Amino acid sequence: MTTIVVVRKGNQVAIAADTQSTFGDTRLGHLHDARPDKIFESHQSLFGICGAAAHDLVLQAALARNRTLDFGSRPAIFDSFRKLHPKLKEDYFLKTEEEEDDPYESSQMTVLIANAHGIFGMYSMREVYEYRQFWAIGSGRDFAIGAMRAVYAQDDLSAADIARIGVETGCEFDVNSSLPMTVRTIDLITTES
Repeated sequence: MTTIVVVRKGNQVAIAADTQSTFGDTRLGHLHDARPDKIFESHQSLFGICGAAAHDLVLQAALARNRTLDFGSRPAIFDSFRKLHPKLKEDYFLKTEEEEDDPYESSQMTVLIANAHGIFGMYSMREVYEYRQFWAIGSGRDFAIGAMRAVYAQDDLSAADIARIGVETGCEFDVNSSLPMTVRTIDLITTES
């Protein structure tokens, strides 16, 4: 339960997240959580995870043990999570069961990734998407996507500005998201022609 967004605009990408954790009917807000930041850095990328609270520490630990993984393109991200999946099961006791008729084992997490190559999303069966403009995950995602769509074309707004608007709107309407938020930006790699 969260609102996490990624935005690509101009020569920058931004990732932003709310700071509330939810356990059933209990909220853990930034005033009580010693580490409310839902964004972490690894492999020259910024990650935001949606799903069980344990995913954050598990993914950080798994990435720290596998320094050769690549998150610079859609195929590279797929291959990296394919390599991580057995480690998540063996070393961190990931339970892969979801629906009986699922075609693949689930990694049980949804991840947004921002780096100098763009903005990406990885879903539970290791489906990987690259986004052109923006996207959001978590329980506040629909509100965030709508708000970012409404303002994306405004020339005076940066990637970080649009990300802030997305998270603020998610937090305004989603009971499982709340401010303050964290926002990080990265410059895109530009190719000279």
